[in-house]
Amino acid sequence: MFRGKSRIAAVALALMTLAACRQKMANQPRYDPYEPSNFFADGMSARPRIEGTVARGEISNNPFLDTGKINGQIGDGFPMAVTREVIDRGHSRFDIYCAQCHGRVGNGMGMIPARGYRRPPSFHTDKLRTAPTGHFFDVMTNGFGAMPPYRTMINPQDRWAIIAYIRALQLSQNANAADLTSEQRAQLDAPAATGEGHGAAAEGAHH
Repeated sequence: MFRGKSRIAAVALALMTLAACRQKMANQPRYDPYEPSNFFADGMSARPRIEGTVARGEISNNPFLDTGKINGQIGDGFPMAVTREVIDRGHSRFDIYCAQCHGRVGNGMGMIPARGYRRPPSFHTDKLRTAPTGHFFDVMTNGFGAMPPYRTMINPQDRWAIIAYIRALQLSQNANAADLTSEQRAQLDAPAATGEGHGAAAEGAHH
């Protein structure tokens, strides 16, 4: 009987010890999100990632995808297949991050420069139409001139999607009808013919 009570007491003591240990660890000093700190010079408790570190799952083993460079030099082309889904994704990311300065069609006439901020160059200049895709990736990653770096806001895949959409914008503003197939030219001409018909009807109704 006495031996049984001793065992119960020992178990109870062990549980109390474990509970005390957990309580102490759970209540250790910590900072809440966005809480200021007097310890660091910038007054922020949240610390930036240490230069050169990579979070788990971020390693792609594709230097071109991650840097826009091939053998240390600015590369051209794309590190993945450019599909309609990629361009649509780039369109949505462009409208969020780029259109405010670069404009919806990439002509540099966005809302922000219209209010006095430095106007970015148009994507439709000969220089940028012929620039390698890696140039755009490098600028988005590291910034250029008045443009800040976006590497912490836009992941590499989305940067490439934006570049794909920029190429689509460039083609849309500088396309040559001779580059189209006969079927594509027919599709291009059909809405124009319909529009002319509606215009003539509207003009007749006006008179």
